[in-house]
Amino acid sequence: MLENKLSATETINILTILKDRFFNHLERHPNMEWEAIEAKLKEQPTKLWTLNEMEKTGGEPDVIGAANVFMDCAVESPKGRRSVCYDRSALATRKKNKPQNDAQTLAAAIGIELLTEEEYRLLQSYGTFDLKSSSWVQTPDSIRTLGGALFCDRRYDTVFTYHNGAEAYYGARGFREKLKI
Repeated sequence: MLENKLSATETINILTILKDRFFNHLERHPNMEWEAIEAKLKEQPTKLWTLNEMEKTGGEPDVIGAANVFMDCAVESPKGRRSVCYDRSALATRKKNKPQNDAQTLAAAIGIELLTEEEYRLLQSYGTFDLKSSSWVQTPDSIRTLGGALFCDRRYDTVFTYHNGAEAYYGARGFREKLKI
């Protein structure tokens, strides 16, 4: 079991990374002040731990929009979260060549949620992401109960939403997430 608490040094390191990213991408969070975000994060050490885990898997969490929501802003779906099927049920039904894990279980393990399609499109309005990769997004129950799952990417300067069997996995497909603070 992972201990979801950072050391003092780890806390300083992740806050420094987040602060630098915040100031390097002010267009993602107009009218927000870093000091207010930092204060909220310091009050929630478990969320800081989660942001650190996001960073460790190749993500680049940053505040998006006017809300206190961190989303993964890595240019491509993070390498540490790729080659996974959609959820535990899909993993269990896969007969051959099973991936190591699934997106929903990995996300839950570090306290994050997959983006919805709407949130994915919002993220894309703040930058250009997933030009070579794709990302699983939260799938409505009506699709999931039939065995499917949704994923998104950006091609031809357009954001696309697709479907696949939930048990599918590809080296270029991972997942992006959000964390509310």
